[in-house]
Amino acid sequence: MKLLLHTCCAPCSVSCIDTFRKEGIEPVLYWYNPNIHPYTEYKARRDTLKEYSEMIKIQAIFEEEYGLRKFCKNVIDDLENRCEKYCYKVRLEKTFEYAKENGYDAVSTTLLISPYQKHDVLKKQGEELAKKYGIQFLYRDFRVSFREGQAKARELGLYMQKYCGCVFSEEDRYLRTKNKNLDSINLERR
Repeated sequence: MKLLLHTCCAPCSVSCIDTFRKEGIEPVLYWYNPNIHPYTEYKARRDTLKEYSEMIKIQAIFEEEYGLRKFCKNVIDDLENRCEKYCYKVRLEKTFEYAKENGYDAVSTTLLISPYQKHDVLKKQGEELAKKYGIQFLYRDFRVSFREGQAKARELGLYMQKYCGCVFSEEDRYLRTKNKNLDSINLERR
C-alpha cells in the first residue's frame, strides 16, 4: 500500500509511523500546515519534522505555505468552529489532491493521535474526501499511543509545541493557563 500521511508535527508522527511500520506499511510524510502561526512556530515544527524524518530514514514531502492572511480570512467569522470548517478541511483536501496526482492508494493523518482533536469530524471529512478522490482514507485511532509517542519524542529531544498550531489555539492555551493560575491563587487565599 502506498500511503501518504499528512503530518502536523514530528512528536505526533512518532507513534503513527511506528504503528504503520508494524503493520508493514511504510508511509510517506506530507507536511502541509498553513494554519500554524506565528512563523517561528511554523518553522520550528517544520524543521523538527525534517530532522526527524532524516533520523528515522523516512521519505517526507514539504509543501511550503505559511498562510496567515488566508487562514485569518477563512476563520475569522466563526473562530469556535475553525478546526472543522477550515483547518482540517484545507489540510486533508490538499493531502488527497497530492495523493491523487501522485499515485497513492491511501491517505491518513497524524491529527488522529491527538486526544484534543475532533476524531468524529476528522473521520467524516476523511471518508468524504476518499469518495471524492477515489483514494482510501486509512483511519486509525492512534490516541491509545499518544502518551507513549510524546514520551519517545521527548527522549529523542524533539521540539514539543505547547498548542495545536493556530494563533487562536495559542490564545486558548494562554487563557486556560491564566485561569488555572487564578484559580490556584484564589484557593490559596481561602
